[in-house]
Amino acid sequence: LSELLNVEFYGEWLGLVAEFTTKSLLSWQWASNSVYYLLSLWSRLVTSVPYLKGDTPSLLDETVPKITEGFITSRINSVQASFADNSPDPDNPLENAESLQDQLESLPYLCRFKYESCSLFIINIMEPLLQAYTARSRLPASGDAAELSVIEGQIAWMVHIIAAILKIRQTVGCSQDSQELFDAELAARVLQLINITDTGVHAQRYQEISKQRLDRAILIFVQNFRRSYVGDQAMHASKLYARLSELLGLTDHLVLLNVIVGKIATNLKCYAECEDVIDHTLSLFQELASGYMTGKLLLKLESTKFIIANHSRENFPFLEEYRCVRSRTNFYYILGCLVFMEDGPVKFRSFMEPLLQVAVNLEASADAAFRTDVVKYAFTGLMRDLRGIAMATNSRRTYGLLFDWLYPSRMPLLLRAISLLTDEPEVTTPLLKFMSEFVLNKAQRLTFDSSSPNGILLFREISKLIVAYGSRILLLPNGTNIYRSKYKGIWISLTVLSR
Repeated sequence: LSELLNVEFYGEWLGLVAEFTTKSLLSWQWASNSVYYLLSLWSRLVTSVPYLKGDTPSLLDETVPKITEGFITSRINSVQASFADNSPDPDNPLENAESLQDQLESLPYLCRFKYESCSLFIINIMEPLLQAYTARSRLPASGDAAELSVIEGQIAWMVHIIAAILKIRQTVGCSQDSQELFDAELAARVLQLINITDTGVHAQRYQEISKQRLDRAILIFVQNFRRSYVGDQAMHASKLYARLSELLGLTDHLVLLNVIVGKIATNLKCYAECEDVIDHTLSLFQELASGYMTGKLLLKLESTKFIIANHSRENFPFLEEYRCVRSRTNFYYILGCLVFMEDGPVKFRSFMEPLLQVAVNLEASADAAFRTDVVKYAFTGLMRDLRGIAMATNSRRTYGLLFDWLYPSRMPLLLRAISLLTDEPEVTTPLLKFMSEFVLNKAQRLTFDSSSPNGILLFREISKLIVAYGSRILLLPNGTNIYRSKYKGIWISLTVLSR
């Protein structure tokens, strides 16, 4: 930048680049691929300002806010034209995470360059949208759905923009305390939105694409906000929480986490048929549970205690959805991490009660019933759940709790299932994957006492399963998909033996 300032025609050049950028932003239909490169140029110019020497004006103070406002306005205007049909569109940036990240990567540097005016501009756009969205929640569901979809699309863009700003922390242009106050003002609008999205008519719109886009945007905001202001590595931000307390009554980490976990629980309850939202929600939940400080804070919350105590299909319908079947393992891995943070077999046994009931019902089923879809789905679900819990055992103590729960009572069920359903890879694969995780000696968790026979007993039980599977699978004819029907199971069996 300092070299550019010394060029005679710098001012004219900057004006022409600004004009070209503005026109490109207005022509978003045809110049969407250029936005990344244009904003990257401006962000490079902005981040070079602190290193300038001399008194020559850079002219960026007047130009950059116009570019920033032009970008935000163009995103809002694009919604009316592109998203009103409320149908999935792979070219829609709100559907394409990679394209969205490219467009927003440089924006935070531009926004924070003149943060006060930029945050005021964002708030002035956000407030009318929030008011309209709140008003629509009180209207009957038979209202103008297309108009509501447009509002949701516009709010989703604003939430993504705020999330991108909070992801990057820099102090060019104003002090750290001032930045925290502006961060609080922007964050407050999204946190206020969280309280609206699941009320009134909005609680009936979980099938709508625009509603799903909005909730994904909120999850990204929460992830970025948490990394900056909540958790083990977060900065202590007294100014931010003081302002949030004034605006929303959110006084500290714990109160804020309660709002976040409440949203997580709502998503898991209501988005039974949307795998993307479920996976994104679980990703956020896992981030919170994996942090030492945030994990401990989570255990203090009533909303977390409810999830741990009521993790049944009745409370979380996504557990019954086949399209979300892979999410079960991650869900129970997270719950396992939280349960194992606290000592005590009593709490573990209480947590395992719903899974025990499933196992007991399966054990009571006749051999012929194992061929029915209901029983097969219940069994594979149990295997995926147990695999998630096994992944969460990272010590001798926690592994011992799961081992005692499984052996000797539950092991005959596994042997029976693999013997009866050897030709059903959708059953045998989850079972073998669970066994593969269960025998993995990570963090020396399989180290039993010298007087304990558990190591030998574990080897004996796993050997029974492998022999039962191997002796039957080799006799079966090769199907049309031999990898799925044979090779995959054999490969996992060999993995079990190698561990």
